[in-house]
Amino acid sequence: MMTEKQTILLQASGPDGGAEAIARAGEILRQGGTVAIPTETVYGLAADAANAEAVAAIFEAKGRPADNPLIVHIAHEEQLEQVISRRPRGLEILTRRFWPGPLTIICPKADRIPLVTSGGLDTVAVRMPSHPVARAIIEASVPLAAPSANRSGYPSPTTARHCVDDLWGRVDAIVDGGRCTVGVESTVISLCGEVPVLLRPGAVTLEQLREALGRVELGKGVLERLEEGSKVLSPGLKYKHYAPSADVELVRGDSAAYTAYVRDRAAKETGLWAMCFTEDQERLGEEIPRLCYGGMEDYAAQTEALFDDLRRLDALGARRVLVHAPQPTGMGLAVYNRLIRSAGFHITDV
Repeated sequence: MMTEKQTILLQASGPDGGAEAIARAGEILRQGGTVAIPTETVYGLAADAANAEAVAAIFEAKGRPADNPLIVHIAHEEQLEQVISRRPRGLEILTRRFWPGPLTIICPKADRIPLVTSGGLDTVAVRMPSHPVARAIIEASVPLAAPSANRSGYPSPTTARHCVDDLWGRVDAIVDGGRCTVGVESTVISLCGEVPVLLRPGAVTLEQLREALGRVELGKGVLERLEEGSKVLSPGLKYKHYAPSADVELVRGDSAAYTAYVRDRAAKETGLWAMCFTEDQERLGEEIPRLCYGGMEDYAAQTEALFDDLRRLDALGARRVLVHAPQPTGMGLAVYNRLIRSAGFHITDV
């Protein structure tokens, strides 16, 4: 059982533009502490990426498996030399087009990055966030290892309130930088093989990556369950992840079939909620409780609402949730990928 910490909440706003909060967060991180920080994707739980003891505290606070690699966050491209041992083919193309932003690139690891940061691998995942507070905190400290700032397996945090709910008393500080604008974790691509491989979809889409690099393969773990004992090359590939306490079932089908299925199940069990699209609401009727997470093809709205709605369902007392599955194309692939793990691959075709 970990010792409870005296967590402090720092406001990255106000008359000084958040300068005091940024300076205090940087000081804590330089001293080997853990700080939840905002990024454009989700909040990250940060520590000095080169300090094995500090990184180990991230795993302890989250209850995260030690074989699950972390992403190293940098503020400018010159810091890459501290993190990677060489620049693989395609790196400059991706950094010029997508950095700063929600793209993580897996490269050969520099010796100064400890194995605890890389999940025991000789590669390292690195990205440059676009969020001004995240960049400023890195500038005030060091390159930071930062997985999502939630308890392991829970929905990722998109507000400081989510971090407080999950990590208060387990970390040194939480920086409130407002709501995250993207709402799902960064895209992860590996450049360590002969062909680039998309390991985790996000706001930078497979289509955009193929436009930039040509051939990009889709990693096996994106749409299907990895075999037991498989090496985890990227965060977000575990069997069940992003999950509320409620039982989640992902339902694939058109609006008429989905809503008919929900109405049928609602007549037979209590505590059932729908997590649906705007287009489904009229067909569902007024009697079935639901959260709407955007239009059927409004993937930006879906990503922004996804994790917040999964958390709200627990607060609302949902026992089981029937989620209408998006199409796994464009940004919809990122939403679909998070939902199949939230549901533990419990998928129904209607």
